Amino acid sequence: MSGPLKPYLGIMPTVAEDVFVAESAAVIGDVHIGAGSSVWYNCVIRGDADSYIRIGERVNVQDGTVIHLNGPRWDGTEHMPTIIGDEITIGHSALIHACTLQSRCFIGICSVVLDGAVVETGAMVAAGAVVAPGKVVKAGELWAGVPARPLRELRQDELDYWPESVATYCQLAASHIKSGNSGL
Repeated sequence: MSGPLKPYLGIMPTVAEDVFVAESAAVIGDVHIGAGSSVWYNCVIRGDADSYIRIGERVNVQDGTVIHLNGPRWDGTEHMPTIIGDEITIGHSALIHACTLQSRCFIGICSVVLDGAVVETGAMVAAGAVVAPGKVVKAGELWAGVPARPLRELRQDELDYWPESVATYCQLAASHIKSGNSGL
């Protein structure tokens, strides 16, 4: 099957009409992507392993990012979906795995958010940080490091930048669609 949307065991991704998905991306299986979102070049969003991925509205998944979930473990327990809220920027080459990103958070370039972790609304994961399984990045906090830990409270200028980042990527995605670059 050509194009970036691919079925898994008969389940096809569902993508809102105005979503930009780059031709070189792969969106597979039980994945839903909400209106105004964008999936950039060389991303992999793999909704297999008996669970699912939900991506909200106006989310930009930047180039090289991998989003996956956790299916049943070897003993048959624990299915962990990946839930991504609305109006989120996920930086280039991030790894998002079986976790929850609440609406209006920010995920830095090359960061990793692992199984069962939660990034709350108004929280930021710094570039290169690794959020360990089960950790909760609290609203208003910047987490950094390997493993990631609270570094400091976010400044108002950082919080003010997020809606601008979302709007910029929505406009950029619309111009890519208009230019005929969407793989859909």
